[in-house]
Amino acid sequence: MGELFRNVTDVPGFLLGHASDYEGITGCSVILCPEGAVAGVEVRGAAPGTRETDLLRPGCRVQEVHAVVLSGGSAFGLDAACGVMQYLEEKGYGYDTGIARVPIVPAAIIFDLHLGDRKARPNREMGYQACLAAKRGRVAEGCVGAGTGATVGNLLGPRWAMKGGLGCWSLKSGDLIVGAVVVVNAFGDVVDPDTGEIVAGLRHPQGRGFLNTRKVLAEGKAGCVFPGTNTVLGVVTTNACLTKEQANRVAALSHNGLALTVSPPHTSFDGDTIFVLARGSVEADPDQVAVLAVECIAQAVLRAVREAWSLGGVPGLKDFSGKPEAGV
Repeated sequence: MGELFRNVTDVPGFLLGHASDYEGITGCSVILCPEGAVAGVEVRGAAPGTRETDLLRPGCRVQEVHAVVLSGGSAFGLDAACGVMQYLEEKGYGYDTGIARVPIVPAAIIFDLHLGDRKARPNREMGYQACLAAKRGRVAEGCVGAGTGATVGNLLGPRWAMKGGLGCWSLKSGDLIVGAVVVVNAFGDVVDPDTGEIVAGLRHPQGRGFLNTRKVLAEGKAGCVFPGTNTVLGVVTTNACLTKEQANRVAALSHNGLALTVSPPHTSFDGDTIFVLARGSVEADPDQVAVLAVECIAQAVLRAVREAWSLGGVPGLKDFSGKPEAGV
């Protein structure tokens, strides 16, 4: 599969920054590419919350973006992108209109209003602060940035859910580097693709271990579902030279990483969205980029839950070993 790295910022030209509110239990993260990157996107699931995704479609005029924002706060959290635009404008980055440089900043959000203070939402200031914190090298994972208020296994609401979070991964094959950052706030459970076992998810209300969201849905026993409160967000970065059409194709195939690790993914209660940002001159087959991206997404999902600690009364894997007890 190639030499193993760890961070989405192992791809040159990209920075990652977080802003976290641990009182309100929410936050935002920004992937900066100030010099511009060819971008694509694939939105799946029936409950997305996004900004500026239409312009990433093939045929639209703008070819490059300058950042992608991942945020909590439901649709309110899209305001964080305004702070990122402010930061980039101050630094002189953006699409040259001939009159002013306009930073192009797509964004996507998760719903986390049910975990902390429902009035606490990532705003313009938090987006700006995430830019100030952006860097290369080792970055924080778990309950940070957009993953601060994330949960998984949300079929019965937060009482029986577990903490999700934010995770990163990257791979190198020859000169080609592919990285990913993922915010895991899934309706379903997170599973280890090597064993098929649930790693984190819907805890069993009447005993040790997990209830298994997929089986509950398959048997038609869903009962009380909390709609619109879930979503997995991801950004894939690469130094491959991709066209806009190829970036969109890689984004579509990257969702296979969620199919490997989230059970079930892309439900009517999720707004799963993956962006692809390509900046570099490495000639690579888009299918090779996609294969690496799938693995990066899958491993980043696992990192997100394994690095998440207990927060807001919801248990996280970082705080205990073994399977969770009911009622933890």
